[in-house]
Amino acid sequence: MKSWYKKAGILALAGAFVLSGCSGKGNSSEGSKNQANSSVEDTNFNKTGLPIVNDTVTLTMVSPKAALAPEYSEMEIFKRLEKETNVKINWENIPDTDYTEKKNLLIASGDLPDAFYAAGFTDYELINFGKDGTIIPLEDLIDQYAPNLKALFERRPDIKSTITAPDGHIYGLPSWEDNNLGTNPFFHVINKSWLDKLGLKMPQTLDEYTEALVAFKTQDPNGNGKQDEIPLSFMHMQWCMDIAGIFGAFGLPDNLEHRVVRDGKVIFTATQPEYKEALKYFHEKWYKQGLIDPESFTQDAAQYLAKGKSSDETLGSYIWWEIEEVVGTERSKDYALLSPLKGPSGDQLIGRANGGGPGRGAFVITKANKNPEITMRWIDQQYEPYMAAQIHWGPLDVVFEKDENGKLVNLPLPEGTSAGEFRQKVAPGSGGPGVITFEDFGKVVDMEPRAQQRAKDLEQYYNPYMEKENYPSIFFEPEELDKINKIEPELIKYVNTQRGKFIVDGGVDGQWDSYVKTLEKMGLNELMELYQTGLDRYYANLNKLTIGGEKPC
Repeated sequence: MKSWYKKAGILALAGAFVLSGCSGKGNSSEGSKNQANSSVEDTNFNKTGLPIVNDTVTLTMVSPKAALAPEYSEMEIFKRLEKETNVKINWENIPDTDYTEKKNLLIASGDLPDAFYAAGFTDYELINFGKDGTIIPLEDLIDQYAPNLKALFERRPDIKSTITAPDGHIYGLPSWEDNNLGTNPFFHVINKSWLDKLGLKMPQTLDEYTEALVAFKTQDPNGNGKQDEIPLSFMHMQWCMDIAGIFGAFGLPDNLEHRVVRDGKVIFTATQPEYKEALKYFHEKWYKQGLIDPESFTQDAAQYLAKGKSSDETLGSYIWWEIEEVVGTERSKDYALLSPLKGPSGDQLIGRANGGGPGRGAFVITKANKNPEITMRWIDQQYEPYMAAQIHWGPLDVVFEKDENGKLVNLPLPEGTSAGEFRQKVAPGSGGPGVITFEDFGKVVDMEPRAQQRAKDLEQYYNPYMEKENYPSIFFEPEELDKINKIEPELIKYVNTQRGKFIVDGGVDGQWDSYVKTLEKMGLNELMELYQTGLDRYYANLNKLTIGGEKPC
């Protein structure tokens, strides 16, 4: 593969983020059989055992990389895999903030790597790149060369169903930490030390919270004589960093898809009156009064995380699901979580994140790959439960040690380092291949301390106020995905842009009707009909499986 930085191309289509579901069709493939036979007769290749090859074979892989992560060639877990397998990976790491765009440019250029790792392929990309041959079907390779994946599928057939496309093929491999911690990503944090210093109680209502923000801005709670306090900072429309959860104070929580489910009906939040009232409040009471960090609409994760670690404590409140990762271990004692705030009409709600279950686009093999069977054997090592845990959190003797029962238990963190920061440095993380099932936690690996804390926080602060329904993981038919992808990306882009403008500039009352009409012209009604059709089909299939006595697909 030539360096993709030298290639020019058009932007490939970006898929709608819709997760996986259930398929009743077959999963055989002549294409994957032909690919699998490409070098199986090579005497250098070992079909079982380690090393995978006797003499080193090099594969090229493209992968996103977190801000604090080293190049994957320098990551200890991959050094160990290379030593054990004799497979060397030539990594092309892309900063995760740029990955989606550059991945699409790379595919459009036709200059493909052997595989995409932690690939983040959407359903649309899996189906269409599978259909045009850019990526190859994997089911026969799995059957012949992936004993760990086969064992996982036998133990959890629901996972195999989830990653199987409507045409019966498997185009991407799963990534999952089956711990139920993603139900609410929007943890709301406030500087409790400042509240105490200013004689304020922990806010219970939206107005009490606003009063606290005003006090943070005007009463110099950090005591340095400067008005440098940031009452509220967040990252606009970003996972676990956005204010979507606070919309629940107006009776309808928001999320990154602006799509919720109530009583089996799909609702687009961003055209509802509750959404409009929230935008008015956030402009008039927060942004107009200088309570929102203006960089909330432009900052990246590195800038955001740095604001909690300034020399003088300046951050009053923020959204993130781990206190320490933003403000550091020393300052974390100054901060506390807020339960959902009661709104003007007494509503106290938090949304339930959509999807759930394994992602299925974590690893794909491209048509350029001359050694697909070697590649499948290499990636299959990462679906052995102990190795899957190390791929997600970090290697043995660095992050874990084994206890007397052979279970991976966490070693102490390096002093002054948060778990989130450390994880970025030692492992590909939660987006990488590998599945840690619910049954593995407590048997193969301990849930990391911060995950245990997150589970406790969800139970204490958010579960009692959480919406009962979400939009589940559904694998749409190709023609449905085509329509969704044609409408949704630009529509969501417009909604998110207007959301920021309404908060910053105001004017939602005067512009609301025009805004809604624009969305309707962009295909909003058709989009919601597609999502409703998918949901109705999902419930119908679920009803057949649970009541009709049919076997799961």
